[in-house]
Amino acid sequence: MASLKSSPGWLHSVYHNSSAAYVSNPNPTLNETVTVQIRIGTDAPLHNVYLRTFPDGEQAITPMTRVAGEQQVVKRPFSLFQAPLPINQHNVHYRFILEAADGVWVYTAAGATAAMPLDSTDFQILADYHSPGWLETAVFYQLFPDRFHNADPSTNPRPDEFEFHGHSPQTYTWGESPDPAQPFPIVFYGGDLPGITEKLDYIQALGINALYLNPVFSAHSNHKYDVIDYHNVDAHFGGNEALVALRHALSTRNMRYILDIVPNHCGYWHPWFQTAQQHPNAPEADFFTFHKRPDEYASWLGVWTLPKLNYRSQELRRRMYEADDAIFKQWLQPPFTADGWRVDVANMLGRQGDLQIGTEIVEGIREAVKSTNPEAYLLGENFFDATASLQGNEWDGIMNYSGLAIPLLAWLRGVKQGAIGFVGTIESAVPWPTAALAQTWQHYLAAIPWRIALQQFNLLNSHDTPRLRSEVSENDALQRLAAIVQFTFPGIPCLYYGDEIGMIEDVHLHQRGCMIWDETRWNHDLLAFYKELIRLRRETAVLQTGGFQILAVEPDTIAYQREGGSVHFLIIAHRASTPRPASPLPVAHGGIADGTRFSEHFSGQEAIVQNGALLAPDLPQGATIWRQQMA
Repeated sequence: MASLKSSPGWLHSVYHNSSAAYVSNPNPTLNETVTVQIRIGTDAPLHNVYLRTFPDGEQAITPMTRVAGEQQVVKRPFSLFQAPLPINQHNVHYRFILEAADGVWVYTAAGATAAMPLDSTDFQILADYHSPGWLETAVFYQLFPDRFHNADPSTNPRPDEFEFHGHSPQTYTWGESPDPAQPFPIVFYGGDLPGITEKLDYIQALGINALYLNPVFSAHSNHKYDVIDYHNVDAHFGGNEALVALRHALSTRNMRYILDIVPNHCGYWHPWFQTAQQHPNAPEADFFTFHKRPDEYASWLGVWTLPKLNYRSQELRRRMYEADDAIFKQWLQPPFTADGWRVDVANMLGRQGDLQIGTEIVEGIREAVKSTNPEAYLLGENFFDATASLQGNEWDGIMNYSGLAIPLLAWLRGVKQGAIGFVGTIESAVPWPTAALAQTWQHYLAAIPWRIALQQFNLLNSHDTPRLRSEVSENDALQRLAAIVQFTFPGIPCLYYGDEIGMIEDVHLHQRGCMIWDETRWNHDLLAFYKELIRLRRETAVLQTGGFQILAVEPDTIAYQREGGSVHFLIIAHRASTPRPASPLPVAHGGIADGTRFSEHFSGQEAIVQNGALLAPDLPQGATIWRQQMA
């Protein structure tokens, strides 16, 4: 995408990404030399093409050569230019300079421009970077344990176990509306880890091969983010033995799972905090920040039940991630053998006023995790711009709210923005312009290495955000549109439990409603759709690692391709209730030749490329997936 409206049309034909389609080895070792290629339309008024690199802080410019024989292939609407790229640093930045009849243009991951782009938009290749191999084919399913399935009522929370603000915990009948006076954190339904194990056949039948579990460690609340014991699974979930049993059951199905941890804060009743309150000279006293002991202390956003951990303490670091028996290491080892971590409020970790050591702490956590299991997935929660922590030295990925979900929903149903402590909502029912969606996607992808982009955790809703189906006003076509984008966008898709059967916001429990097990209440057509979408994503290499290029930006329609070698998938998303009339959709700038035939995955419709455009039929509200038909 050219970044200036006045840019000449031929710049739209310029394309490169750091995938295997354009880099001879996208996962090189240090001191290896790879070959990079750039695709440019045959009608471009080019004089020369150059590769610009930045070794040791000084730029280097290398002339690129046209790939032999490409100019003779008349069917292709493009030429390829290539040059060697020495991988002499752990993070190699590069861009392209196009010397043309109408000026000199610079092409980075953010697009083509006549201006001088920031280095942060350069293409990036990481040397000696190990990506967990199993992630490429992973499709996650997020589970909020208390609300998924109750297999063992004998472990249900009982009213006599503890007290919270004068209230006792209450376990309700599955799906029953809670007492409005009951504090939300101690509304229980008895869901447990044996319940997840018991329903693995259902999950596996969906096509899911990886689970993300909300916290399972001992805590008083239903959500368990107020942890009181990092070393033990909550007894109401079945204890440590139940997690071991789940691990074994997953292994027999060749499935994975990651755990959720809160290193930013703990629960008020955690022994660390209780000791710190009572004993100012105890080692644990340094784990927290007291303004006035014992009751004035730093906490997560002022919530008194969640005292914030202070990583100035070397002993806290040792217990959390450095020691051989540290918490981050314990659960990755037998008998639990978790396949990774999701880290709660990762954007706030190690950050507290003048204390800004988040990078240092996350790098320490990464070292602990990867030294224990190089194949472990390290995932951070972040609703905002996390690109600075996605450069290969911190998180493998983040929950991709800002890079995918938030802009997509703004395009589908308008803007909704709030903040904890802010009264009201900033909102507009006017949906985003398609150009804003395209630009946001492009900016977030451009700011991180391509290898890291493929590891982002692509979700559309979670335990913290409203149900997708409710967000699109129970519009089936728009839910399917969002799901198709989610499963074809660069990154790792994650489905929130119950979305596949049409669950909506619960009046009382909101997005954390009890999973519906009465099949008469399921949307079976939607379930079949998700099963097929999951199967397609798991079995299609180009949707896992192929390049991503936005091809068309129209008032109500966006089209992009995933490309790998000679394979092209076109995804066309149309949000309007009135169909997009049958009309050509330009694709030549995607390197797609005239005569190329496509078929739509779900309907079987066929279309052909003529005069540089796909002759698309009427496209109703929703999204379509067009697969190139091989000759």
